[in-house]
Amino acid sequence: MKEMKESMVQNAAIEWLQGLGYTHQEGNSLTRDLKKVVLDEELKGFLQRTYPDVPDTAIHEAMAIFTQHEGMDLDHRNQDFHRKMTQGISISWKDAQGRELAKHLYPINYDQPEANSFICADEVSIEGKNNRRPDLIIFINGLPVIVFEFKNMFDAEVGVDNAHRQIGHYTQDIPQLFDYNALTIISDGMEALHGMYKAPMEWYAPWKSIDGSDTQQQVSLQLETILKGLFPKATLLNYLKNFIFHEDHNGKIIKKGAKYHQFWGINRAAQSALTNMKPAGDGRLGVIWHTQGSGKSISMAILTGILRGLPELKNPTIVIQVDRSDLDQQLYESFVLCKDLVGDVQHAETTDELRALLSTDGGGVIFTTIEKFRLKDLDEGKEITHPVLSDRYNLIVMADEAHRTQYGFKDGGFAQNIRKALPNASFIGFTGTPVDGKGADTELVFGETIHTYDIKQAVEDGATVPIYYEPKMVPLNIKTGYNELLESITEDEDESTHAVWAAIEDAAGAEDRVKTVANDILTHFTKRTASLDGKAMVVCMSRKNCVKMYDALTALVGCPEVAVIMTSNIGKDPESWNPHVRTKDAMEAVKKRFRKVDDPLKIVIVRDMWLTGFDAPCVHTMYVDKVMKGHNLMQAIARVNRVFEDKPSGLVVDFIGISGFLATATKKYTGSGGAGQPTLDMEAAVNLCLLQHQEVCQLIGGLDQEAIKAMSEGELSIWYVNTVNELLSSDQKTDEFLVEEKKLTELVAMTNSDKRIWEIQEDVVLIQKIRNGIRKIKYPPGAQRKKNDRIKDLISQSLQSNKIVDLADMYGLDKIDISIVDDKFQAIVKEKGQENIKIEILRRIINDEVKVRSVKNTRKAKKLKDELEKVLSNYHKNSLDSIAAIKHMLDIAEEMKNEDKRTKELGLDEDELAFYDLLAANEKILNQEGPVQDLVHKVVASVKKNLQLDWTKKEDAKAAIRLAVKKELKGKVPFSTLDELLKEVIEQAEGQYKDWPMEG
Repeated sequence: MKEMKESMVQNAAIEWLQGLGYTHQEGNSLTRDLKKVVLDEELKGFLQRTYPDVPDTAIHEAMAIFTQHEGMDLDHRNQDFHRKMTQGISISWKDAQGRELAKHLYPINYDQPEANSFICADEVSIEGKNNRRPDLIIFINGLPVIVFEFKNMFDAEVGVDNAHRQIGHYTQDIPQLFDYNALTIISDGMEALHGMYKAPMEWYAPWKSIDGSDTQQQVSLQLETILKGLFPKATLLNYLKNFIFHEDHNGKIIKKGAKYHQFWGINRAAQSALTNMKPAGDGRLGVIWHTQGSGKSISMAILTGILRGLPELKNPTIVIQVDRSDLDQQLYESFVLCKDLVGDVQHAETTDELRALLSTDGGGVIFTTIEKFRLKDLDEGKEITHPVLSDRYNLIVMADEAHRTQYGFKDGGFAQNIRKALPNASFIGFTGTPVDGKGADTELVFGETIHTYDIKQAVEDGATVPIYYEPKMVPLNIKTGYNELLESITEDEDESTHAVWAAIEDAAGAEDRVKTVANDILTHFTKRTASLDGKAMVVCMSRKNCVKMYDALTALVGCPEVAVIMTSNIGKDPESWNPHVRTKDAMEAVKKRFRKVDDPLKIVIVRDMWLTGFDAPCVHTMYVDKVMKGHNLMQAIARVNRVFEDKPSGLVVDFIGISGFLATATKKYTGSGGAGQPTLDMEAAVNLCLLQHQEVCQLIGGLDQEAIKAMSEGELSIWYVNTVNELLSSDQKTDEFLVEEKKLTELVAMTNSDKRIWEIQEDVVLIQKIRNGIRKIKYPPGAQRKKNDRIKDLISQSLQSNKIVDLADMYGLDKIDISIVDDKFQAIVKEKGQENIKIEILRRIINDEVKVRSVKNTRKAKKLKDELEKVLSNYHKNSLDSIAAIKHMLDIAEEMKNEDKRTKELGLDEDELAFYDLLAANEKILNQEGPVQDLVHKVVASVKKNLQLDWTKKEDAKAAIRLAVKKELKGKVPFSTLDELLKEVIEQAEGQYKDWPMEG
């Protein structure tokens, strides 16, 4: 049977890549300077083959440009290389007659994938600040554009997070590799995630589709899926060229890449453009339906970049059109950040400016709100019909969530005007909330849905978090008939024209009601942030109600900083509203503050602003005191579905009664083909939490708070230690408790605002302390970086909780190493009681020490490991009692301590003892004057003298060591046994010095 080890995952990846036509080379066989990462000969060969008319002097100049990057830091250098990789460079030279010639060169042939060389090389040694050896690198034409880091799928203690941390170390130790890095893949054989080299772990994602039509959900197939889905040569080159970009945030570079749903959806949109644009098609390019929060703005920017680069479209003009100025500004800012993809963008501030921009013949990207396609007031009166601004066919209008205005085809309606202004333009729609109301069907306007990425898939992928719904209705004092009138108002009607709207606004803003809602919001938010760090939005019916809510909230003791976000009309608004009036720059400053989780601004109150197109991932709660319907409601609640660190979910708290409208919106959503519910029932979550609490309590034998409070500290310590001891009695029991406790903690974080959860909080505190005790024994704290967890343990809160004795203090767990297994420690563990805890501690001590010693003495380490596993196996099978198990484990520890003593007594170095054991076992046949140690010194010295980088993979290097050792043994060992002993010496050397002189 093959050994199950880390390299098995690595070898599987190589096998799949070879099946895709990649050439595999061992890292140590590559011809290169170990401090450099580019395969110069590969790059030079490609450029000479591709551009045979370019002289060698110009080729060398091009190579210098492709391998020397501008920028003081890694991120700027990476951006500089990415531009050169995707956009090429211009080279000029003079011919023999002195004429100036020029050529634009690319380091990759994107049009002919097979014209490039694709090499996957494993264990590529790189010398840097520290020497490192990434598991697998893909070189395209000698450029190291992709790095893989693998972890052992059979090791329960490591996973993709360990691989992610290792990438972080690589960027510090061998930054020259990441000057060129386009994409990073981390995998433990089960999970396989792709991301950018500096991206936090939460932004790494699976690639779940091989061809864009299927979706693979099985975690066990993720590595195969990403390799077969993303790494076919043409697919990979398409991704590298079009789907990666750098955003410049005032000098701070953030690199981003598309997820699988964006890649397949955008490719289909680009193909649809080629097929359906006028005059060959009807100009309806289709609909991209990607749920709110799944990266729609990025998708629009990437598609814009691809369309602008298609030679068939002959430098098209792309009009990005929205229905509100705040959305226009937000999307425009997103596009400006994606300048590498889309080029320069122009912003139409007025109707005249828009008309001027559209009347030119050049291409480009133009941003506008749809209302700028209005009919103008002229000196001779208002325009009767909109003038034609351009009759070009290579003009594409990209509409973003413009539901209200996209269907106004009546005379003078914006949707009709835009089509009169641009009669030969083609249209594509991006939406997270399709409209299929009467006379307003998204597909009728824009064409068929090209690609769907719904709520269900987004949540499963971790692209968004689930949203829970919690009803907290505070009744409105309105006439009965108003409820029926409210139902009849369509979501796109102007609310200000309805008397019923004004009545509801007044009722919602009644002084007593606002105070009640404000008090409940603060109580709820305080409880929620006790276990889940983050921020909240409050949505009110009107600007007047927003100000009322602000006054009511800020009058309460303990209220954090709050801001009202609304438009203003200085000529009409009361003077008392002045504190809430902000300039454009001041509003931007508030926006930046609210996006920072550690900024003291914790709550914003809004009416319409920030309910669409605004992303603040740390927002986890929305308090709704405004009637909303349909796509407006769906877009609003999506403000809390953004991924943020370890945020488990978003929450919508309803004070005004939107549940019926939410149900209708959900029905419309699923009726249009989407899967998944926009919100989940908070009542169900609370019930689930209470059931989970019962289950965890049963696992620990029940929790009686009254009995626990009556215990003395000594009795409490005994109860706690016995509980931990029982949970450690088997791996199955331990794992079950840890899994179920984690579910409970996450559910408490979601539901902690509900009073029923407050009743179990003391139990949860105790359960979490038991969890901490077990984890400290089972998985002790080490040098690993701790995650910045948004989910807080209730232990850290100011709850009244019983003092629990710390197991770390009891046994000094933070300081444990093999030296602790001395007489004093043996006395502790030999006493009766808490045997499972003691066995687990001993197992950890010995297992860690065996790992350390395994490279120094492979035979001895294997023997000790086998003994340890046999003892533990017999103990868990109940064929060995705890006292006997402890004795056996202490004997193993004692044997290791004796090894240390023996090394000193023999006068050997630490790494010589294993070789001594090999030779001493054959002492009777040795023809050796003096002690065996003298021969050991010579043998080890001869091995070390001949070591070189990657020597275990080089037959000539191994042969040199074999020859050197043979010279030392010749004449001292009978010829008949020389080869066998020599073989054992080389095997020990391979285990002990395999990574010389590299660090792993």
